[in-house]
Amino acid sequence: MVTSLPRRAFLGRTAGGILGSMAFQWLQAQERGDLRVAHHPARAERVVVLFQNGGPSQMDLFDPKPELTKRSGQPYPGGVKVETLSPAGSGNLLGSPFEFRPAGQSGMLLSELIPHIASIADDITLVRSMTTESVCHETALRIAHSGHPLATDKPSFGAWLTYGLGSLNDNLPAFVVLPDPGGLPINGTLNWSAGWLPAQHQGTAFNAGDLTTAPVLNLRTPGRVPAPARRRQLDFLKQLNAEQQRRFPENTDLEARLYDFETAARMQMAVPTAVDLTAETEATRKLYGMDQPATAPYGTRCLLARRLLEQGVRFVGVYLKGQPWDTHSDNANATKGVAAQLDQPSAALVKDLKQRGLLDSTLVVWMGEFGRTPVSQGANGRDHSRRGFSLWLAGGGVKGGFAHGQTDEFGYESVEQVVSMHDMHATMLHCLGLDHRRLSFEHDGRKETLTDSDLTRATVVRELLA
Repeated sequence: MVTSLPRRAFLGRTAGGILGSMAFQWLQAQERGDLRVAHHPARAERVVVLFQNGGPSQMDLFDPKPELTKRSGQPYPGGVKVETLSPAGSGNLLGSPFEFRPAGQSGMLLSELIPHIASIADDITLVRSMTTESVCHETALRIAHSGHPLATDKPSFGAWLTYGLGSLNDNLPAFVVLPDPGGLPINGTLNWSAGWLPAQHQGTAFNAGDLTTAPVLNLRTPGRVPAPARRRQLDFLKQLNAEQQRRFPENTDLEARLYDFETAARMQMAVPTAVDLTAETEATRKLYGMDQPATAPYGTRCLLARRLLEQGVRFVGVYLKGQPWDTHSDNANATKGVAAQLDQPSAALVKDLKQRGLLDSTLVVWMGEFGRTPVSQGANGRDHSRRGFSLWLAGGGVKGGFAHGQTDEFGYESVEQVVSMHDMHATMLHCLGLDHRRLSFEHDGRKETLTDSDLTRATVVRELLA
């Protein structure tokens, strides 16, 4: 006897099989509206953000200011009071002791502290006219990640991206974070939160300090639990969670739990291969500086980022411990020390993506939450500055060998082609095929967007686009 079943009923009854399970999940995703398409043709498919916690000093790295050096030690002219975090400690102009040299065919002027980034000058767009809304680390980090200075429940950029475009793979999380094994950055996990978006869009932290035994915490099944018993446990948990989800459909944590169990099961097979750096050639390891103690920790995370992008992870964030660029004292030596650790691995990631044919479809972003002041804090430090700072991008959708915008003669305030953090978010989304005004989520009766577009009037900086 042949029985005719509706498509969903058939797939539901056969969901234990691989094909049935995949198709059933696809149909469920369709009905939930999880499957989305880009708003316009995308230049990039994925993003890696090398986040520079603390605020790199633009006038010592990316933004040469000969007038600042010439007048070093003098009061800021015109009686201008430079906005700082600690006004009482603000001093006279503090010139940079570092030489700036033309780099690449473009002749982009870059500091002697970053020779490796200088070697990719023709691949990057350097934005010298960034601004943000706060000189406080915690607040500026919230703006850089979620677009909002105060609220701690806003989704991060990576969560918005995976919500908007979904995943490029079935076996790894769409949004992966690589923190420093030595500790989290300021604001901790809030930097990769899903906020009030469905919880499955939050970042999954990988443990770059233990790639052999525990690259992802709590992923492996304890050895004392037999595989059939574990399968029965997971099936039972899935049944309980599914029942709870039917009773409380508004609870996205339950949906995320179901999603995470399924992803975790596939990750147990995929993660060991994805993080196996022993498969890399010696030449590749040297490229990232993994043969040198100073560059090996960051080089490991940058190489791991490339492998994850290659495996189909949509968004990778690479973070530093604490705030190493926060050079309140001895700015010159502190900046030199941090640059020596991060310069080579940062450039290596761009070079490696390019030689593998992945750079054109990957947007690389090197950025901090703000910059530093042109006046001294104490004898030789630099305080926080929100009015003018630099970042750079490379890869999918942006120009190479291009410098955009300008600060004043001392590097204090952005004065030409000014770019806000909201503008930068809008531009990054544009490269990925998303309109920042249309990528929205209904929350508490309001259409929310990453750029808070109803209020900020964020714009795509088209001058940066290739």
